[in-house]
Amino acid sequence: MSNDRHVPVMLQRCLDMLAPALQRPGAVVVDCTLGLGGHSEALLQRFPEVRLVALDRDKEALRLSGERLAPYGDRATLVHAVYDELPEVLDRLGIPKVDGVLFDLGVSSMQLDEADRGFAYAQDAPLDMRMDQTTGISAAEVLNTYPPGELVRILRAYGEEKQAKRIVSAIVRERDKEPFTNSARLVELIRDALPQAAKRTGGNPAKRTFQALRIEVNHELDSVEKAIPAAVKALAVGGRVAVLSYQSLEDRIVKGVFAAGAATTAPPGLPVVPEKYQPRLKLLTRGAELPTEEEVAENRRAAPARLRGVERIREDVL
Repeated sequence: MSNDRHVPVMLQRCLDMLAPALQRPGAVVVDCTLGLGGHSEALLQRFPEVRLVALDRDKEALRLSGERLAPYGDRATLVHAVYDELPEVLDRLGIPKVDGVLFDLGVSSMQLDEADRGFAYAQDAPLDMRMDQTTGISAAEVLNTYPPGELVRILRAYGEEKQAKRIVSAIVRERDKEPFTNSARLVELIRDALPQAAKRTGGNPAKRTFQALRIEVNHELDSVEKAIPAAVKALAVGGRVAVLSYQSLEDRIVKGVFAAGAATTAPPGLPVVPEKYQPRLKLLTRGAELPTEEEVAENRRAAPARLRGVERIREDVL
């Protein structure tokens, strides 16, 4: 499988956002979502002095990226870990603070393109959806074993699916006859369960259910909730974090963490704000930056992307 068809999303803008923090001698940058290594390779190329630490929970991604990044020798350290394990990884490597952190959230191109992983609703495949296939339960197990109320909650919370109850009652009826194993049966069931009006909007009607299952299987939002504050905490003063998210649930978490860090925590009415109440972060984007039409034309997966960034402007005061 070639790497050349994978165009990293909003690559130039991510590099430009991190650049001021990565010019320093001995700068360390962390790519929390290595995937096929497109962003990592670009970071190593553009900043010849930088040391890269890259994380991925997917062993196949680590193997492929390892080959791609081999020419950079010991400038690149690849680690099998989920991004919310960032503090432990840095601790193990003896790195107290970092200068840049990049997150490219969501599913990697490789996982979507490998039919047998079951991420894509466009082709029939086993319902697996685990980003790390060495651990955890598959999407099929979630569908076949979760109580109906729990399935409804997941579809609503993680897929923002308005028709969750209809879809779940169809799933429960069908799984009693025969457990789910493959994606095509689920896609067909969703199509049949939805009212006509719901099928006319927003692309493939199975999209929201597949997103919800994927988030549940991989505990994605839990990881994001832990990882973004951990990344901010790991930053040296002057260091920067850039985050690409692809759905409103992730973007909301990122926005909340960044906004809290950029706000003053002083009680109202103080004539002078003491250091301990001053903002720790400076926002680098006004709202979220969106991809240009050219970027979307070059890579359709960029379409839903939202980019946010922050710079650490002072230490945490205890």
